[in-house]
Amino acid sequence: MRAEAAGRIGSRVVSSSTATAPAAASRPFSASDLAILGVVVVWGSNYTVVKEALDTIPPLAFMSLRFTVASVAMAALLWKVEGWKPLPWRLFLKLAGLGLVGNTVYQLCFILGVANTTAANSGLLTATTPVLVAGLGTVLGVDRLTRPLMTGLSLAVVGMLMIVLARGPSMGAGSRLGDGLILVGCVCWAVYTVGIRTIGPEVSALRVTAVTMLTGAPGVILAGVPSVLVLDPRPIGMGAWLGVVYSALIPLVLSYYIWGRTVQQVGSARASLYNTGVPVVAALTAWAVRGERPTGLQILGAALIITGVVLSRRK
Repeated sequence: MRAEAAGRIGSRVVSSSTATAPAAASRPFSASDLAILGVVVVWGSNYTVVKEALDTIPPLAFMSLRFTVASVAMAALLWKVEGWKPLPWRLFLKLAGLGLVGNTVYQLCFILGVANTTAANSGLLTATTPVLVAGLGTVLGVDRLTRPLMTGLSLAVVGMLMIVLARGPSMGAGSRLGDGLILVGCVCWAVYTVGIRTIGPEVSALRVTAVTMLTGAPGVILAGVPSVLVLDPRPIGMGAWLGVVYSALIPLVLSYYIWGRTVQQVGSARASLYNTGVPVVAALTAWAVRGERPTGLQILGAALIITGVVLSRRK
């Protein structure tokens, strides 16, 4: 896909017979597009799953249990599919560093940030992530921002802001700690996303995801051990336990793998653009499960996001 993109960029000569053809035809949606859309649906709906589980499980205990399940599943999957193959020491250290940033620090900032601020603030601040990814990728030279991509990114970020603003952010002093943690988490996710883009094709997306998760998980698990040790399981219902298992296997193991593979295939900036659809799915899920009816501003924001994604697919 990157070779095709390079061919389109490098080809500047057109024949007179094609000069009258439309200059901005849309590319057909590929398997990578469908895969990342599936990740958007999973991550968007996971907000409701996590919120339901956190009603009876403390945040750090939830994260510790979640990453324990995810680590065991990821290790088993890697061993079954590819086996244990040694990596060059320098490459392993790079992946371990990305695991520390994209799993340990990011996940702790996310769960503690959400616990100390409002859901609207979390969504509003998360809207900076695609811009951070695109900017960092351009500075480091791993991605090239085309005009259609910039246009689509701009529309999608505006749409995302409209969705979260419709729920009414609260920027009081009581939420500053949570807001700051969410912003740090956004920076960590941008570094992780751009970082895995720099890993060459000689290392599979499954191995990249597994190594970064297995090296990043111990910090998250250990941070929640004190909370797990005092956890009383009696008031915790089956739905909350299922939420722990689901959020470990699908949004973490499966979706992290798909995210890493897609970033390697289509680039960090374009993959991050799809991430703006997460609030759309979150709003629809909240409507279906909690009866939170979307407002006109949220519907308009969703339309802008969809338009932005479509425009980014133009040549």
